[in-house]
Amino acid sequence: MSEDCPTNEVFALLDDEYARTILTATSTQPMSAKALSEECDASLPTVYRRAERLAECGLIEEGTRLADDGHHYSVYEARLDQLTVDLEEGELQITVEEKSTEDIADRFTDMWEDI
Repeated sequence: MSEDCPTNEVFALLDDEYARTILTATSTQPMSAKALSEECDASLPTVYRRAERLAECGLIEEGTRLADDGHHYSVYEARLDQLTVDLEEGELQITVEEKSTEDIADRFTDMWEDI
């Protein structure tokens, strides 16, 4: 999660049905705004606004895909595996465990080298 993103912004995003749907849908595979629009049953501007807010908080990231016709388009992917809310010393704390970007082959190689 971005350090610039206040806790109350994350809570507001998680309270928003569209933002939650975007976050959960992109947790399994990268998705275009058009696909997210259909998934959320929301307009493209709504999807773009929510995706921008989620990206600003570091919960999703935007990538680029090349279409068959040579044009490119954006895809969005969740950056987290787990989000935890803790109550510590009278304050709510959010901890985000980011997705591993390490390839499974790299993990196997590392494991093999450790043997």
